[in-house]
Formats: sequence, structure tokens, C-alpha cells
Amino acid sequence: MATRYLPLFLRHSPTPQVEHFALLAGLEAAVRGTLISAMPLVVYEAMGSAEATSAVYFHAGLVALVWGLMVPWFTRFLPRRWMYSAGCALYLVGMSLALTGTQLGVSLAVPVLAMATATTFVCFNAYVLDYIDRASLGRSQSTQMLFSATPWAVGPMLGVWLRSLWAPAPFLLAGAFAIALLIAFWILRMGNGKQISRAKGPAPNPLGYLARFFAQTRLIAGWSFAVIRSCGWWVYVVYLPIYCVEANIGGDWGIADKVGGVALSFSNALLFAAPFMLRFTRRWPLRTALRAAFALCGTGFLLAAIFSPWPWVAVAAMMFASIFLVVLDTIGGLPFLMAVKPSERTEMAAVYSSFRDVSGIATPGIAWAVLLVAPLPGIFAVCGAAMGAAFVTASTLHRRLGLPRPSRGGGRPARA
Repeated sequence: MATRYLPLFLRHSPTPQVEHFALLAGLEAAVRGTLISAMPLVVYEAMGSAEATSAVYFHAGLVALVWGLMVPWFTRFLPRRWMYSAGCALYLVGMSLALTGTQLGVSLAVPVLAMATATTFVCFNAYVLDYIDRASLGRSQSTQMLFSATPWAVGPMLGVWLRSLWAPAPFLLAGAFAIALLIAFWILRMGNGKQISRAKGPAPNPLGYLARFFAQTRLIAGWSFAVIRSCGWWVYVVYLPIYCVEANIGGDWGIADKVGGVALSFSNALLFAAPFMLRFTRRWPLRTALRAAFALCGTGFLLAAIFSPWPWVAVAAMMFASIFLVVLDTIGGLPFLMAVKPSERTEMAAVYSSFRDVSGIATPGIAWAVLLVAPLPGIFAVCGAAMGAAFVTASTLHRRLGLPRPSRGGGRPARA
């Protein structure tokens, strides 16, 4: 058989395993990681200012939010496997638009790439909730981050360096990874999930499940943690490179446009420690771990704002904050995922994925307002305040959330 010659992790299994999802997460990380530092610089050059750059990302966030919430409705007519494939195709369309280098092309590329991310993220999380049991969600999250560590660590620095050699290079490389993602997805034969079938009656109102979401305070709290964490990454990814360019960090060395990418690569290298972070944080209730991570992350952003007249100190403070952004990436999604009902997997996966789009709207929108009255480091201070708000909200979580439950047969804890 042809599958005899495939690597072990690409061979089909009757039930998708944790490693299969981690492979797909790693390939998508390669797509996004290659562009994540280069794209803000491309938008900044095309638009000419931080304010105009914020406007592009703001409108992209609006488009992606509506699109992401509509994905479950689309899957009533288009099987999930084709919806995921459409997301991969949107990556290629977005990169082609970015290659034009024009204001119109770049301003269209950002929302199309955001739509691609929203589509694949909704479908991916629905697959995870279908095939990974509740007790294994933490291991699945940390394994995905481990597989994504190298792309996220190397990609930002590589993308900026390739762009300095030849402007289209990072987009061509990311396009190759998008094609590899699509091929791997079809080889793994994820199908359409356990509960997905073609609609036999009128499709439900795509916004109808939002009422069920707003009726569950645990879901709202978990989603808000994801939004604030994502806002932190938005500030780190988009506004740190712009700050470095405007501050002319490095002076005559000519490295101002590369410092942001190098800092992001360094921070993303911490993803290699994700399994150890998960093991370490599980010594405490999830509430305690989340509050500590939000507090220390917020401190880093506030220090970056305070020491902004000294660019290297500010960058160091931002890198300190990013350590705890990685911790939040490891455990920050668990409050939401642990509260989802099995009957609402696809719908709530769409709601959860909206955190990217809401943060993509909130971050540039708030940044645009801040820049009207304060210099760019003011954005760092506002982000630090948002982390403080998450610290307070996390106190509402159950004290024992995330700890092993007692088994029914006795007092010994069940294995997670």
C-alpha cells in the first residue's frame, strides 16, 4: 500500500490522535509564523503611519469576526473538510494580494489572511472537541504548542530576514507551508467530525447560539481570558516592531526593523517549554496559575511603558511579559474548553475562535484612540491595565478548577 511509505505520524488512524492535531497546528504555525513579523512592516510601509496601520487591522478584525461566527452556518451546507480546505486556500489568496505591495492589495490581504485563520481555527477546534476527551485537553494543548515551537521560534526572525533579501520571499515560503498543511490534512483524513452532517431542514440562525453563550458565565470568563491574552500578543507582534522602528533602536547598526522579529522569535522559543509549563502550573488550581500569569504579564507591559525612553529596556520588559503570554497560551484556553457542552462543540468552537477577531478589532481600535492623545508606548500601558482586569476576573473561577476529581470508587484522585 502507498501508506506503507508514509511517516508514522501521517498514517491514518481510525480515531485522530493528539499527535495528528499537533502536526496540523505545527504546519499552520509555520504559515503564520513566517508572516507574523514581516506583515506588520509591510502594512506600515504601504500605509505610511502607525495610525493607518491600526485602521487596516481594525477593519480586518471586523471582517474576520463576522466571518468566523458564520463558519458553523457554512458547515451546514459545506462539509467541514471542505471548509478547512477553503481556509488553506484563503491563506494563498491573502499572500498573493500582499505580494502586490500596493495600499489596496495590502489592505485587502490582511482581512483575507484573518479570514483564513478564523476558518481553520474554528474547524480545528471543532475536530479537537470531537475527538479529544476532556481529561486529555491539557495534554493536547501542550503537545500542539510543542509541535508549533520551532515554526513560531524561527518563523518571525526568518520572515524578516527573507524580506530584507527579497520582498516576496516570506510570502512564497508561507505559501508552500499552506500547501503542505492542506496536503497533510487530507492525508490524515479527518473527515467531517462526529456530529457534522448535511442539513436536513432549515439552517439555524448563525447568531442563535450566542444567547446560549451569554447565558453561561463560565464561558464568558474563559472567552475574556482568551481575548485579553490575544490582545497582548497583538501589541507584542504589531506595535513592538513599529516602536523599534520609530525609536530607531540600534541606531547606525540598521537593525531597527529586525529587532521586533528577533524578540518575537526568542519569545516563541519558549513554546518548547510548554509541556513543562503545563506540568508546573498543574501543581496549583487553575485559578491561581491564571492570576499569577496575568499579574506578571501585566507588570511587564507596564514596565515597558514606563521605561519607553530607553528602548532596549522597554524591549526587555516586553520580552519578560511574553514569557507569561506563553504560559497563558498553555493554560488560558482551558476554562472555556472545560465548560463546553458536548452538544454545542461546533457552535462554541466558533464563539471561542472569535477571541482572535475581537482582539483584532479591540487592539487596533484602542491603539488608534490612544495614539490620538499619547505616544505609542501608551498602548503598552493600556495592555498592562487589561491584564490587571483579567487578574481580577480570574478570581471568580472555582477554586478547584483544573484539579483531578475524586474517583467514584473512593477517595483517591482520578488520573487526568
